[in-house]
Amino acid sequence: IPNRRQPTGPSVWDKCEMGALMGAGVGTTIGFIFGGWTIVRGGAGPRGALSTLAQYMLSSAATFSFFLAVGSVIRNDTNVALPPHLEARLRMLPPLVRSRTEGAAMIRARWESEK
Repeated sequence: IPNRRQPTGPSVWDKCEMGALMGAGVGTTIGFIFGGWTIVRGGAGPRGALSTLAQYMLSSAATFSFFLAVGSVIRNDTNVALPPHLEARLRMLPPLVRSRTEGAAMIRARWESEK
């Protein structure tokens, strides 16, 4: 099909995996910090220091992995061109961003029409 750009870059699965790995790294670090602080502050508890720290690190890593994986899939920026009929429709729409003066003039006109 001519005029159709092919998607480039990582796939959705690659982005999900990358987000999960980054989340695991961040979560492990945060779990180590907060788990270590909890052990120093309140003691290790009945299961011991290593088990308590491991639980903090694993639960934090799993939570961060899940949310970063989902977030990276939601923010999937593919470079696929829109179909021509949708591109034409987008060009016909009025701009969504207006200047302050245009917005103020529109509000004044609406107020005057409602009087």
